[in-house]
Amino acid sequence: MKYFLLPLGCQMNQSDTERVRTVLQGMGFMPTENEEEATLLGIIACSVRQKGIDKVYSRIIKWNEMRGRKNCITFVSGCILPADRERFLKLFDLVFTMNDLPELPNMIRQYGIYIPTKDNSQQTTVNRQQVTVNIQKPLVPLFNKKDKINPSANMDRFWVIEPDHISEFEAYIPIQNGCNKFCTYCAVPYTRGREVSRKSEDILAELKDLVQKDYKSITLLGQNVNSYGLDKKGEEINFAELLRRIGEYGNSVDKEFWVYFTSPHPRDMSDEVIEVISQYKCLAKQIHLPIQSGDNDMLQRMNRKHTLDDYRHIIHTIRRLLPEATIFTDIIVGFTGETEEEFENSRKAMEEFKYNMAYIAQYSVRPGAVASTWADDVPKETKKKRYHILTDELMKHSLVYNQGLVGKTVKVLVNGLDRNNAYLTGHTEGKIVIRFKSNNRNLIGKIVKVEVTSATPLSIEGNLIEE
Repeated sequence: MKYFLLPLGCQMNQSDTERVRTVLQGMGFMPTENEEEATLLGIIACSVRQKGIDKVYSRIIKWNEMRGRKNCITFVSGCILPADRERFLKLFDLVFTMNDLPELPNMIRQYGIYIPTKDNSQQTTVNRQQVTVNIQKPLVPLFNKKDKINPSANMDRFWVIEPDHISEFEAYIPIQNGCNKFCTYCAVPYTRGREVSRKSEDILAELKDLVQKDYKSITLLGQNVNSYGLDKKGEEINFAELLRRIGEYGNSVDKEFWVYFTSPHPRDMSDEVIEVISQYKCLAKQIHLPIQSGDNDMLQRMNRKHTLDDYRHIIHTIRRLLPEATIFTDIIVGFTGETEEEFENSRKAMEEFKYNMAYIAQYSVRPGAVASTWADDVPKETKKKRYHILTDELMKHSLVYNQGLVGKTVKVLVNGLDRNNAYLTGHTEGKIVIRFKSNNRNLIGKIVKVEVTSATPLSIEGNLIEE
């Protein structure tokens, strides 16, 4: 039996997918890239933007058309809004939240797939000779209740599942689930629930295991990573201390690796976190700090609970303590009521902070979010125009930074072949994309030195320094 998984959305969805893979392969399913071969078809969805949901509907229509040619089971999980969940229950066989992932084998058994268990325990044994498929009967979702669900409950059951990493040198570690911020444009609190922090001892154990397996890039994941531990009311360490312990471990081992995190919220971004990053070599000198808007009135309507001056203080602290750091951001154009003046303040903020990368989103209404009841009154044409203006602003400043790297030697994590097979690609510690001439595939997954020879707004190029 084979399965096909389609992850949509952010790094958190990618991380979720890796744990789903573990459960499915423990049941005896094997992965396939061919949907027609799969008995089990799943989507790890993203309700954060409408585009992600549109992809879900497009794919399930295709899959349901396949039912005339084959027997198959479909499921969806990940970030799902309550309104979408009700619709999905009519389209998919299984709809569940990630905290219910340990129950997936039982859900699938409801459809006639027999998976033998050992000693009546929850642990699944794999004996493909005993696995049978009989799904001719009408499929009814196992969990189709319309009562409220709590997607952040019992997350320990999910985190204990060891992920089946897609990459052999880049990995994600979830440290937190959910969000307490309730930004008015955002649906994450309604898809992921309230903030729940994972045990620090488990996070550190997973990281140490990855380092010993020679993983080079490790990203700590959470909706608001810098509020890590606050929900435990003193029973757990805070984010700065978590980074410090990771840094101390990095100093104690003879292995080179980079630890990133995403995403922090300016409201909880302390000077202490930046100070800790400056003290340890394994803590990557790259900060992703969403601004969302450069206008204080807009920030208030978004319920961001910080001002532009608050944000400016954080940026100045980064520049002072981490002068070599690259800075990434998220920003929204066309949010409800955005005036030309408010947008211009966002453009000025882009000009002031000179980001290396910005993920610019054209606002789309998310059902359930507070702003879903407000008028989406900025025309699409205006959103598109503002998107391009900010993109041009980003390109201008990122080009200057990248040109400043020309003639310098940088460390690069090689992650694959370029479209031109005579080149390899990778990224610097600051996550600047780079390519260099080499066809030595043995370098993939290793950190090498490259002398930068040229630059574009979004990438650099160089020559490999042989050692």
